Amino acid sequence: MTDPRDRPYVAGLLVLTVATGVVDAVSYLALDQVFTGNMTGNVLFVGFAAAGAGGIPLLNNVVALVAFVLGAALCGALLRGRADDARMPRRALGVLAGGAVLVVAGGALWLAVGRLPTPGVLALTAALALVMGAQAVAARGAHVQDVSTVVVTTTLVNLALSSPLAGGSGEGAARRAGAVLAMGTGAAVGAVVVRSWSGAAGLLLAGVLVAVGTTTLALARRHDAVAPR
Repeated sequence: MTDPRDRPYVAGLLVLTVATGVVDAVSYLALDQVFTGNMTGNVLFVGFAAAGAGGIPLLNNVVALVAFVLGAALCGALLRGRADDARMPRRALGVLAGGAVLVVAGGALWLAVGRLPTPGVLALTAALALVMGAQAVAARGAHVQDVSTVVVTTTLVNLALSSPLAGGSGEGAARRAGAVLAMGTGAAVGAVVVRSWSGAAGLLLAGVLVAVGTTTLALARRHDAVAPR
């Protein structure tokens, strides 16, 4: 049975997952066919682009891939070996908060500039992928399985394995299904915002969602700190 203490952490991570869906909708629809959060898709795009198929840009996708790995590595270096045994360490929360600020700043700058030149597109792509890579590592501090906030492939596999069809007990199904639904919902909302308004508006929304998710995780950590053991 799911520990009730996990619920606020799951809620925060699901909000971050929605934010990732929005960011990927913006990056794919408004930043020239690139994912900045879903690196499985991005690796495929790099392969397609290298083969000259589908008119997919190679440079944009390579930039996103490298920046994501860099963001994950830098966040890992920042968090490694720190004396903070609590769930959702303060440094991890700081990384997430910094990501929210960067996403909002990117959206605001884009809104002010209007149409981005190619260097601007690459810079924003790199910044968003850096944030998503760092978020993927920071979110692990919540110690919640199957809600990585940036990918749902493994989550889908575990959802299938835990189903009655596979002889499973169904434990964790709600959390796993929630992660898949959150990603899809974020993508749909992001697409609507991009098409109805702009990519910049989508990033502003994503930044707010990252801030809300981070705040939820911070409150969960605070509640754990004062709750009786």
